[in-house]
Amino acid sequence: MPYRAAVNEYLFMIDNLLDADALRETARFEEASADVTTAILEEAGKLCDEKLAPLQREGDLHPARLENGVVRTSPGFAEGFQTIAEGGWLGMSASPVHGGMGLPLILSSAVNEMMSGACLSLQLAPLMSQGQIEALEHHASDMIKDLFLPKLISGEWTGTMNLTEPQAGSDVGALKSKAVDNGDGTYAVSGQKIFITWGDHDVAENICHLVLARLPDAPAGTKGISLFLVPKFVPNEDGSLGPRNGVTTVSLEHKMGLHGSPTAVMQYDDATGWIVGPEQGGMAAMFTMMNNARLGVGGQGVGVAEAAYQHALAYALERKQGRAGPDGTASIAEHADVHRMLATMKADVFAARSIGLSCAYAIDMAAATGDPAWRARAALLTPIAKAFGTDTGVAVAEMALQVQGGMGFIEETGAAQFSRDVRVTTIYEGTNGIQAMDLVARKMMDGGEAAGLLFDEMEEDIERARPDFPNMADAVWQACESLREATEWIVAQGNMNDRFAGAVPYLRAFARVLGAQLHLKAAMADKGGAREKLARFYILRLLPEHAGLLIHAQAGEADLFAVTTADLAN
Repeated sequence: MPYRAAVNEYLFMIDNLLDADALRETARFEEASADVTTAILEEAGKLCDEKLAPLQREGDLHPARLENGVVRTSPGFAEGFQTIAEGGWLGMSASPVHGGMGLPLILSSAVNEMMSGACLSLQLAPLMSQGQIEALEHHASDMIKDLFLPKLISGEWTGTMNLTEPQAGSDVGALKSKAVDNGDGTYAVSGQKIFITWGDHDVAENICHLVLARLPDAPAGTKGISLFLVPKFVPNEDGSLGPRNGVTTVSLEHKMGLHGSPTAVMQYDDATGWIVGPEQGGMAAMFTMMNNARLGVGGQGVGVAEAAYQHALAYALERKQGRAGPDGTASIAEHADVHRMLATMKADVFAARSIGLSCAYAIDMAAATGDPAWRARAALLTPIAKAFGTDTGVAVAEMALQVQGGMGFIEETGAAQFSRDVRVTTIYEGTNGIQAMDLVARKMMDGGEAAGLLFDEMEEDIERARPDFPNMADAVWQACESLREATEWIVAQGNMNDRFAGAVPYLRAFARVLGAQLHLKAAMADKGGAREKLARFYILRLLPEHAGLLIHAQAGEADLFAVTTADLAN
């Protein structure tokens, strides 16, 4: 079935769930008017529906391949990427100083999610470039900015992120890659990196790698790591391509899904690079890109969920089976369990999408106002948006396959591809378990202050809904109070394993309650409409999950580690 980008959903959320006027009143985003917002999202929707969605199956059936040291991408991918680049979509939120549009992240996040639903394998390329652009804007020297940013923003060059090494995994501090000062402002970078998304390809003329490496005599662990920009071709001062650098693609990974996205093993042999940020400041600089990517990956989960839902709904409406009432054969969409799955998918997509958009809005307000409260809000919501967005992607893709029964298990229908493609998003940019640990540890270093302020605002919204929807408002209020109490318990635990043992259920409970409040807000804007009905379904049937999750979240480590590793192996 044809994919349709969720343009109207985003327009509704921006108008009714966010204080868009407050954002547009800032000097930074005063040009992002309602008319501009509508025009951009509608144009992006056409791009996704007409140009990118047809590439979805091509990437799966005709994977990227490495031939004689050259990576060949899937049919149509080069043209698709050029369409994205020529439309200026890579630089939507980049600074106008180097050719970007300077638009709010809420818009670029919406566009990225729609592109992900159309063709996730291809969308990964612009996402990596956008993250690198932001990292360079914040941390690079003026020379690097002037030379590299215009090319990255235009799409003439693309960007990657090189963290992981064979022996290190998520323990970035165990990396062995090294860099030696050449004495001329450049460094010789050597080492091997794995799982590099779009590490090599044929859709742009140059590829710029952000590589974590260690300088001689630097201390062990993450504190001794520096960040280097290492291009495939060393550019001349005027931006033209110079000699081939000491960068080699060793192999491409054979993956469960995302076959159209070339995931490379990269080898660096005395490759010329420039340091980004101060010596031994690599993690701070790289985290700028990682946080950008975490929100983006959460949006990828939502995008695939939307596409999988549309695919399942179309099948369910067309498939006739069984009897329902006196009128004879009905579509399976009328069967209670299938109807339950479809409603669950739609309700969870709305919740995950609105949480991600709320996170992007907090980032925008922090950038526009410099208010530390907005920065804290953005930091708090980032792991929730990433984890819940991708968990939703996996769950919805699985339900979509279930709706289609045996046909969903047949590869030709395309249903299984959504499940295979989205599965890695819960691993990308820090597994969802790492996101949950970050939430209960680093994001609670303020004693839960940022979370408490969010709960206060949520309860103010709930009170406004109480006259119209007393039962729903009461359910969400009670859930919010339970979440507040659980947060206070977590903050009080000095033993971090007591926090970590329940971190994943805590994050999910947080997302469940936040999703309920946002659904309730949507119901207020659409009284008697489809969104009120969907909110009622979510609050009455899905929100109650939070209670069991919070019991788990506050159970501590004792019973968990009472089951020893020997017991597990027995």
